[in-house]
Parts: sequence; C-alpha cells; structure tokens
Amino acid sequence: MAAFPDITLANWPILIHAIFNPRVALGIGLLIAFFACYLSSLSFADLTFVLPATSVGYIGMAFFARFLLHEHISVWRWAGILLIAMGVGFVAGGPAVTAPHPVPELTSEGKS
Repeated sequence: MAAFPDITLANWPILIHAIFNPRVALGIGLLIAFFACYLSSLSFADLTFVLPATSVGYIGMAFFARFLLHEHISVWRWAGILLIAMGVGFVAGGPAVTAPHPVPELTSEGKS
C-alpha cells in the first residue's frame, strides 16, 4: 500500500486499483478466511477455547516482523504484546462452558 498515493474520495479509482493488487487481494482473502474460521469455531466452542488459539498470532507476527523482516519493534509494542498475552492467559484460566465431545468407542468390527 505504500506504493499507492493517499486514498481519498477525490481519487477513488486508485482504491479499486489497490484492492486488485495481488498482494492486497491475497491479504483480503486471508482475512476473510480467518474470520470464517473464527466465527465457525465460536459457533461450537466458547471464547476461553478460541481466544488463546487466535491471539498467539499477535506474538508470532511480532517475532516474524522482528527476526525475518528485521523491523524495529519499540519497547512499548513489546509491552503491549506482553499485555495481550497476559490478558489471554487470564481469559484462558476462566471457567470453560464448552463440554468436550465424547469419543465413540470402536467395536471389534471397527464400527461404533
């Protein structure tokens, strides 16, 4: 997106051009896939199961940006990531409402 000028109502055709940039389109597609998986998982599990699984991405992305892309991450951002991790730990330690699904036992014929 840094290659495009400022996007305003006066130059909206640039927005259309930016959306169809392959990298931006891939990012939009991945975001849609993430939200579909997130909503699907929330339909059968409570937040204390889903939130820790999705919030690990914040920590992973920070390490990815720092060590693979060599970006500078300020102390304040590391503190924010630590705060997110602590909040996730607090939520994950709460009571679980979702009951685990029973695993059907197999008979000698291999059928349940």
